[in-house]
Amino acid sequence: MNRTKNLKKLKNHKKKWDIIIIGGGASGLGAAIDAASRGYKTLLLEKYDFAKGTSSRSTKLVHGGVRYLQNGDISLVIEALKERGIMRNNAPHLVRDLSFVIPSYDWWNSPFYGLGLKIYDLMAGKMGLGPSTILDHKETIALIPNVKQEDLRGGVIYHDGQFDDARMAVSIAQTAENHGATLLNYVGVTGLEKQNDLITGLTATDTLTNTDYQLNARVVINATGVFSDQILQLDQPESPAMIRPSQGVHLVLEKKFLKGPHAIMIPQTSDGRVLFAVPWHQHVVVGTTDTPIDTATAEPIPLEEEIDFILANAAAYMTQKPKRSDVKSVFAGLRPLAAQGDKNETKEVSRHHKVMVSTAGLVSVIGGKWTTYRKMAEDTIDTAIPVGGLPERKCNTERMPIHGYDFNCDWDNPLHVYGSDIEKIIALNPNGNTSLATTFHITENQIQWAVEQEMAVTLEDVLARRVRGLFLDAKESLRIAPTVARLMAKFMNTNQQWETEQLKSFESLAQNYIL
Repeated sequence: MNRTKNLKKLKNHKKKWDIIIIGGGASGLGAAIDAASRGYKTLLLEKYDFAKGTSSRSTKLVHGGVRYLQNGDISLVIEALKERGIMRNNAPHLVRDLSFVIPSYDWWNSPFYGLGLKIYDLMAGKMGLGPSTILDHKETIALIPNVKQEDLRGGVIYHDGQFDDARMAVSIAQTAENHGATLLNYVGVTGLEKQNDLITGLTATDTLTNTDYQLNARVVINATGVFSDQILQLDQPESPAMIRPSQGVHLVLEKKFLKGPHAIMIPQTSDGRVLFAVPWHQHVVVGTTDTPIDTATAEPIPLEEEIDFILANAAAYMTQKPKRSDVKSVFAGLRPLAAQGDKNETKEVSRHHKVMVSTAGLVSVIGGKWTTYRKMAEDTIDTAIPVGGLPERKCNTERMPIHGYDFNCDWDNPLHVYGSDIEKIIALNPNGNTSLATTFHITENQIQWAVEQEMAVTLEDVLARRVRGLFLDAKESLRIAPTVARLMAKFMNTNQQWETEQLKSFESLAQNYIL
């Protein structure tokens, strides 16, 4: 992916685009693959960077949703379990099987959850990752030795998927490009163009160069997640709010807080949610919260009560109790939940997605979850075809390898997220393969690859999403930031002023990730 080349394609494209997608998160990028692979001339515009928002801030799980099963949302669980299997088949270098242990402190809990998880297994069918099993006291301790042992009666082990969300987004973007889509980050949509009250295109601004564009399209898709209402209101200023944002916070700890390769799932926290402690890139992600938020922002800030809630609930189940000083990074994300009346309890709001069409022809996809991104995209493009008067063509993403596909991927290799591109990265510079950081893996070659092949244009793009440093260890990311900025400036052929501005911006941003 090359931004300069794509801007030239944008300027030279004199005809109408078949489809313009607003939003470069999971749903927008998925729609870009789907549309381009069906042969439609597809353009995607992202105001910030790909997966800057919700799509880089998840619990890193590809799952059917055990909690949705508990809430009786059977159709969502069945759909998500099927999509979990498809995601793992199509991106084995990014999605893997992870075993979860639910510790039980009441005699009836293990059989209760064991039965529920057997139903979960049955729903997954051929797409299952492994059978769930009831564990006794000794087996539970052997699998999760750091769990609180007082009153422990046993547990249940089950299987779900895990991934790196931002790396998945970048790989999906590359896949969309491979199928002929044109993608651009840092291009924000400023207005919708209409003729006879029907949308015929949009206006947009390249925020890096302040260049304005007027673009024509047969159909425009709003895939902006928590910001969907802003685009809906560009179309119809009186449009009611369709999104109910909910904030989820995660704390990242050192690996020692989870001794072993298994994740822990606590089914009943003090607010009735589930809590996960998940191994990820040699660290542990603990979360999450579910806090209703009135206004969506690009950089949501964790609330003190959310941080205290996670630390308190984690401490209740861990022998080594995490303290504030143990937190390497804290990050918050906003769920784009489809609004349902006046419900305040966002944990009860459905994670189903909806595809809507306005009277002016704006197609909007709202709600949903990472695991079902491909199905969301399929439903969105199926809806967009008649709206745009496009020739009918079937979806073919169910068995489509994602860029970097590598079935024999070695997950112990810190470069595994690049899949089949690993050798190309290593070959860039024989002296560029040593990690610059101590607690996560980032090399000069990875920085060069991010700039030249993955459309990274800011220091944040590299340290937050192309490499997950900011999400793994914020202070270490700050320490190496000057080196990363200098290398980026070299590969981008830019100047000292750019470096200074980028460092200032990144240092300000990183403070939100440090307790």
